[in-house]
Amino acid sequence: MLFEVTDTGPGIAPEDLLHVFDRFWRAEKSRNRSTGGSGLGLAITRQVVQAQGGTVSVTSEPGDGSTLRVLMPVRWSV
Repeated sequence: MLFEVTDTGPGIAPEDLLHVFDRFWRAEKSRNRSTGGSGLGLAITRQVVQAQGGTVSVTSEPGDGSTLRVLMPVRWSV
């Protein structure tokens, strides 16, 4: 099963795409805990998805938004 979430924000720089799943990492260096975000959301997402046998990825074009894709295995039980 594939889930996609797309935004129309400023996008993510190519050199920053390597770090979006790192714990406590923020693309915007001026942000901190008091101004928003802990830098844990995508790291937690990746751990949960991988624990269930899935994969998660992100693509982005600066100035054109980003897309997060979560691919989960479909399990059937009879």
